[in-house]
Amino acid sequence: MFLTISTTGSAERPATDLGFLLHKHPEKAQAFSTSYGTAHVLYPEADAERCTAALLLEVDAVALVRRGKGKGRGGAPDAALAQYVNDRPYAASSLLAVALSGVFSSAMRGVCAARPELPGQPRPLRIEVPALPARGGAELVRRLFEPLGWTVTAEPVALDAEFPEWGDSRYVHLVLEAATLTLAEALRHLYVLLPVLDDAKHYWVSSDEVDKLLRAGEGWLPAHPEQKLITSRYLSRRWSLTRQAMERLELVRLAEVDDSDVEEIDNAVAAETESESESEEKPTPLAVQRREEILAALRACGAARVLDLGCGQGQLVQALLKDPSFTEIVGVDVSMRALTIASRRLKLDRMGERQAARVQLFQGSLAYTDKRLKGYDAAVLSEVIEHLDLPRLPALEYAVFGAARPRTVLVTTPNVEYNVRWETLPAGHVRHGDHRFEWTREEFRAWAAEVAERHGYTVEFVPVGPDDPEVGPPTQMAVFTAGTVKEEKAA
Repeated sequence: MFLTISTTGSAERPATDLGFLLHKHPEKAQAFSTSYGTAHVLYPEADAERCTAALLLEVDAVALVRRGKGKGRGGAPDAALAQYVNDRPYAASSLLAVALSGVFSSAMRGVCAARPELPGQPRPLRIEVPALPARGGAELVRRLFEPLGWTVTAEPVALDAEFPEWGDSRYVHLVLEAATLTLAEALRHLYVLLPVLDDAKHYWVSSDEVDKLLRAGEGWLPAHPEQKLITSRYLSRRWSLTRQAMERLELVRLAEVDDSDVEEIDNAVAAETESESESEEKPTPLAVQRREEILAALRACGAARVLDLGCGQGQLVQALLKDPSFTEIVGVDVSMRALTIASRRLKLDRMGERQAARVQLFQGSLAYTDKRLKGYDAAVLSEVIEHLDLPRLPALEYAVFGAARPRTVLVTTPNVEYNVRWETLPAGHVRHGDHRFEWTREEFRAWAAEVAERHGYTVEFVPVGPDDPEVGPPTQMAVFTAGTVKEEKAA
């Protein structure tokens, strides 16, 4: 993964001032450790007339899998292999953007203690990225960079130069040239737009990403013609964060028009929004409806000791803790990252002794039997099974229904028939990139009935969300209840 930044100069304003701006001496090759590999900074050329700084990022694919989501690119069926065999070591992406921010942090902020006059001086810049993934092609690259004052050369990279008939790849060889930009502006453009063009991030996108976007986009993003696309992609299309960022960008625009402070505009808008919210009733999110149905089913079966299998970030565990009738709650997930987030959400480190005694989180895979899962009243698999490849479902089935064997098992999964009711979901697409499948009501009922018969359970089905007369509910839930010993022997 490679990027170069070049500038030209004269005897009065030598190009080697670039070294002061980047806080990296041109006569040294330096290496910096990152969470995903090693970043090298070197200068292929450095004299008064021309200076070039190169950033080379060596990505450790194994470290990337261990610290990241571990889904590969797009959650394809071969994601296990895609975790290690992908374009991350070679193509510019959010990994390179994070390296830019870490290695050149002072330059990005426009700080130079040795020469404080330099950061504010526009200078001729040339930036080259040999391999840039561009979802949207060279035309989108131009639409993003040209409004910012760049002259853009984006040449599509052939899939294979020896076989031109195969056509072009989704990568471009990018060259950006500008005569009157500061280095800080250039770095902030790259920090935002590299992951936007890649249309992917290697780390969890949370609310603090909105602040990062607004800081890096200060002075240029509010007026950018592709503001909405940039914001949506940078925030991984999380609509709540995108809406939050767009509202704040609009406040910046209004403040500039009125020659006012953002805080003054923000106060007025907040008051108006509050009065509007009192008169408009917002629909209950499907995730909330799902948790309410699960809680109702657990209370109905009298469960006190509950397993949340595939607990993710702990939303259901948090809801269970609020009800004292659930005396023991265990969250299990294969992802340590998810468990860390769940621990923060639950504030386990600050929880009182009595409350902390009711809950525990541990790492585990549902593809294997685990003696720690035995002896519980109920187990919940909420939006879990669709994340597994179909050939691995029998292993999960045996681990839960055969080995752990709780008295009640609740399984929720999307109803693919309802997908036609989601206006923002393209036809033929699943609801999440990591879903390996989504079942119709008939397919889910057939699977559940077979599982119940094999392991001595009865099963009932509960709709979750609005039950459409044509396509059914958005979520379907199966409630498995273990039969008595006599019934099992008879079976």
